[in-house]
Amino acid sequence: MTFTQQDARPELESAPGSEWWRTAVIYQIYPRSFADASGDGLGDLPGVTAHLDDLKELGVDAIWLSPFQRSPQKDAGYDVADYRDVDPIFGTLADFDAMLAGAHERGIRVIVDLVPNHSSDQHVWFQEALKAAPGSPERARYIFRDGKGENGELPPNNWESVFGGGMWKRVTEADGTPGQWYLHIFDESQPDFDWTNPEVRAEFRDILRFWLDRGVDGFRVDVAHGLIKAAGLPDFTPDPEGGSMGGDAAGVPYWGQPGVHEVWREWHEVLAEYDGDRALCAEAWLPTVAQTALWVRPDEMHQAFNFAYLETKWDAEALRDVITDSLHEYAAVGAPSTWVLSNHDVVRHASRLALTAENPQGAGIGPKSPGKPDPVKGLRRARAATSLMLALPGSSYLYQGEELGLPEVIDLPDDARQDPTWFRTNGERYGRDGCRVPIPWTADAPAYGFNDTGAAWLPQPTEWAELARDVQREDPASTLSLYRSLLAERRAHGLGAGSLEWLDGYGDDVVAFRNGPVTVIANLGDAAVDLPAGDVLVASGPLDGDTLPTDTTVWIAAA
Repeated sequence: MTFTQQDARPELESAPGSEWWRTAVIYQIYPRSFADASGDGLGDLPGVTAHLDDLKELGVDAIWLSPFQRSPQKDAGYDVADYRDVDPIFGTLADFDAMLAGAHERGIRVIVDLVPNHSSDQHVWFQEALKAAPGSPERARYIFRDGKGENGELPPNNWESVFGGGMWKRVTEADGTPGQWYLHIFDESQPDFDWTNPEVRAEFRDILRFWLDRGVDGFRVDVAHGLIKAAGLPDFTPDPEGGSMGGDAAGVPYWGQPGVHEVWREWHEVLAEYDGDRALCAEAWLPTVAQTALWVRPDEMHQAFNFAYLETKWDAEALRDVITDSLHEYAAVGAPSTWVLSNHDVVRHASRLALTAENPQGAGIGPKSPGKPDPVKGLRRARAATSLMLALPGSSYLYQGEELGLPEVIDLPDDARQDPTWFRTNGERYGRDGCRVPIPWTADAPAYGFNDTGAAWLPQPTEWAELARDVQREDPASTLSLYRSLLAERRAHGLGAGSLEWLDGYGDDVVAFRNGPVTVIANLGDAAVDLPAGDVLVASGPLDGDTLPTDTTVWIAAA
């Protein structure tokens, strides 16, 4: 079976049908943990600008920055108080403009995070809502409801927050009496907008234009499967063992509602007003690849993260199935598959692929977690998994630090943790801090080169020194060198715009395919696999003569 992506190259100019986002490798920057120019322990936009040459050297086509807008930082910036300004901890709008210009000068596009499902409770609209009466236009921007019970003392329904606890918070009215309740899918400091309100829709179209006018190349849209809630807000009890974002559950009344597609059609029209192939990428956790593909129909989003692929276990049959399904379903709507293995919300894949116990999305791992990973096996599998992913047709996302082979930081002290999940579950779920620790640049520098003061908002482990970028830069066997080789060969052979043809004869525990002139073989079994003739372009680990060891992927050019 053969799947074909439309031919494309990620230059700064492209023609219809060959847009840059169809094949781009996009690097996620979590600004507070990338690089800190000010020395206060929090990464910032000048820190990003200072390392643009490193990103160009790595070979990525674009960067995506997690939220840097003005925020009280109750949820690391995903609680936005002002969508049109930069939070002072990250710099200024001038710093953003300088970073954007510097990226564009290097041929790197810039995608910014946008959080439309909810705002901060410090947003001027929500502050106005608290002062206004029930039924007022100010409250209609959010989801306020009367409570149940004799005196409205019970929440409007039984929904549970993604971060733990109830999904409703009762307010005190202006006269001091207990009043209505407002909905918050996440933390109580993140009230949900009411997206049936035309005023909300108009506001966000203006926000899009604000950033597009500054020159951004697109938006990663947070909780893109949320926004619209089922009519009547019916009770719903999720599977307690499921992931927090709804990717493994059907019929959730606050995820994946049909009305949300109207919003993305409106946004698509806004981006179409601008030159340069601006793109929308959906964070949409849905039960199947086919359902996720609905988010990238021709008049909606351009990309959607392939979370089904991210969540697939290290199993050859399962990987073949999800790759086949993905290429089929996305191609059916004219979109590229958008592959991903790690991000700021999941356990880093250098640890996740070696876990021996179930680990629902968002739960994290810590000192008391069962089934903790073997770090050697985890890194070996991570290198093999990335080598497999970057050979697939379509677009791929990388998460900062994975090019260094960073594992999840498991042994964070309890008093250092900052994820709302940790607090709202009273420590039952560790949350996402372990994948957000500031990354290392220089082995013998303060904070491993994150800054020059040694401050870091989350403590860095001592083993960060041996994983620092300067240590890996000249080592041909390092994970950084592997990533640079993979990206160079991917570009040289046009793999992102290529086609996939499955290859038989390698056994059930092997994923083998051809993409253009390159044969890709990933050995997930215990026994070594004989290699075909041809020149080895890149291998995720040492080869054993003419055989491929376990947990290793190789790219071979036809002889």
